[in-house]
Amino acid sequence: MNESLVPVPTGLLQISESSTRERGDQENALKFSLVLPTYNEAGNIAEIVKILSQLLDGYLPGQYELIVVDDNSPDQTWKLALELTPDYPQLRVMRRVDEKGLSTAVIRGWQVAQGEILGVIDADLQHPPEVLGQLLQEMEKGADLALASRHVEGGGVSEWSIIRRFLSRGAQMLGLLILPEVISRLSDPMSGYFMVRRSAIAGKSLSPVGYKILIEVAARGRIRWIAEAGYVFRERQAGESKVTWKQYIEYIQHLLRLRLSISARFIQFCLVGLSGVVVDMGFLYLLSDPSTLGLPLTRSKIIAAELAIINNFIWNDFWTFGDIARRQPGKRQRLKRLIKFNIICLVGLILNVLLLNVFFNVFNLNRYIANLLAIGLVTFFNFWFNLKLSWRVTEIK
Repeated sequence: MNESLVPVPTGLLQISESSTRERGDQENALKFSLVLPTYNEAGNIAEIVKILSQLLDGYLPGQYELIVVDDNSPDQTWKLALELTPDYPQLRVMRRVDEKGLSTAVIRGWQVAQGEILGVIDADLQHPPEVLGQLLQEMEKGADLALASRHVEGGGVSEWSIIRRFLSRGAQMLGLLILPEVISRLSDPMSGYFMVRRSAIAGKSLSPVGYKILIEVAARGRIRWIAEAGYVFRERQAGESKVTWKQYIEYIQHLLRLRLSISARFIQFCLVGLSGVVVDMGFLYLLSDPSTLGLPLTRSKIIAAELAIINNFIWNDFWTFGDIARRQPGKRQRLKRLIKFNIICLVGLILNVLLLNVFFNVFNLNRYIANLLAIGLVTFFNFWFNLKLSWRVTEIK
């Protein structure tokens, strides 16, 4: 029986750009892969597989798969799921022995998945399967991420205690304080019921902490369009709840790790930018000061800024985005990154030149103070667009 189990991937928690099946047989590529992470769900596994199969046979006949990823449950959930495969040919089962945890189980399932769209749903029947239809419709419209939410129209919880409601909302508010740019995009960041386009997370190194993976996907993925559908969280009919205080602690740890990860790259970018300021200011003095070459201010600024851009690219490619750049070595790839980096920075340079002339000619500020103010105002512009465009595509091999 073990020979029918799906092998457990090892190594980095990273999703490939396309599955083996997609690369070898485009015509028969699957549309949707749904992962069910399980632990001691023997009382629910047969029912959830039956319900999901019936629904998806109607939505995507022959174009989906179900992947049960079990963490070696003492009640042998994996074995019961495996016994269902003769009746459900779209069902695949993975038994993990050396790893534990819901978030990593989801990623390992996605790593063997063959679908263009990757999803996750709890196997305990607390997530209403019929909402899958709404989520799939949103993905068909072009969403990069579609999640089932308890906090939008049509959503809610059934019989939660006041304490559990308070903890859930408190966790969301804490997330807004620590990671506002991510959490503010999600009405229900604690949701474990969602689907994401493979291309949105392909090549990203994921490192989730705890039992929720949605925040990790939203923070690290290329997520432009997020769609939501309301659902009512149901009470468990069989088995025991796995929500513990430890999971709330892990949630906070995850938020802090993502905050530091995002902030660290920005700090590196700013430090590189400071070196560019030195280059820019030095050449501006050399070229424009009456005691040196005395060239016109605008011409001097353009030359100084271009030299600073080249300086910044070298350091950013080696250090700030070095982990990305090393995945595409070679002069040709580096030249492509330089061109994209230069174009974006030149747009910032136009804004910089305009601001410099306004500060210097209109407000009569010292040329160096005016230049420093102009650089400061375009720093966030340069960081954001370079983060999203200059190294975004080159992350994928």
